[in-house]
Amino acid sequence: MKLNRLFRRLLIVLLPMAAVLLQVGCATRSTPAPVVDRSSGRSLEPVAPGYYRVKRGDTLLRIALDHGQSHRDIAEWNGIADVNVIEVDQVIRVAPPKSASVSKVEVRQEKAANDPKSKDLKGKLDKQDKSPKLADNKSSNDNVDKAKDVTEPGIRLSWPSKGDVIDRFDDTKNKGIDISGKAGDPVQSAADGKVVYAGNSLRGYGNLVIVKHDNTYLTAYAHNKTLLVKEGDTVKKAQKIAEMGNTDADRVKLHFELRKNGKPVDPTTYLP
Repeated sequence: MKLNRLFRRLLIVLLPMAAVLLQVGCATRSTPAPVVDRSSGRSLEPVAPGYYRVKRGDTLLRIALDHGQSHRDIAEWNGIADVNVIEVDQVIRVAPPKSASVSKVEVRQEKAANDPKSKDLKGKLDKQDKSPKLADNKSSNDNVDKAKDVTEPGIRLSWPSKGDVIDRFDDTKNKGIDISGKAGDPVQSAADGKVVYAGNSLRGYGNLVIVKHDNTYLTAYAHNKTLLVKEGDTVKKAQKIAEMGNTDADRVKLHFELRKNGKPVDPTTYLP
């Protein structure tokens, strides 16, 4: 009898509580969890030619390599004080400003053109030039074609190492060629140029040297054991710039890249 009374009292107390909990549970299930929108809510405009918008994971060195420039030059063009600090969505110039792209030869030519003495001399030479013009257009065109054959493909390289090519160029898998060798074998600059990078900050390349040859071409030499040059050094064709190694690689080898306007191209078409 006493147990029955106790049970009824418990029901009186517990039933209202159960109803409240049921309502709360239903309300929780019917109301979706709030979603936090972390996007900026703004659409990014396309950048102008000669500029690049920084993406997550980019480094200034990688951007420079992909655009055929020195990372120091890009930093200077954009007023970047620390080459290790760039921001996602930051728009940076990756092509030289017009003022920086004028070559010394162009400056000399312009100076000579504006020199009264040069103008006077040119006038005298023009009066003396009585040589007949080429009547045969075909001969003239043949000369032009021969000149093109000599200058193509734009730069002549020498082999950076004496080993065998163990991995060839591939647009998607390999941006250069890999050359076999032993630790300490000499690595040589493939052409005259200026060292725009010497270090190991670029992931996947190990100890790396990048040489800029002109406004179009640069070469990269990766996985070295020892670097023998530093940024700013001027190097000659076939000059020893490093010793072969296996830094950031699974074996001793030289990874050699040729970039044309930043785009990887097959170096073997430029090699003897």
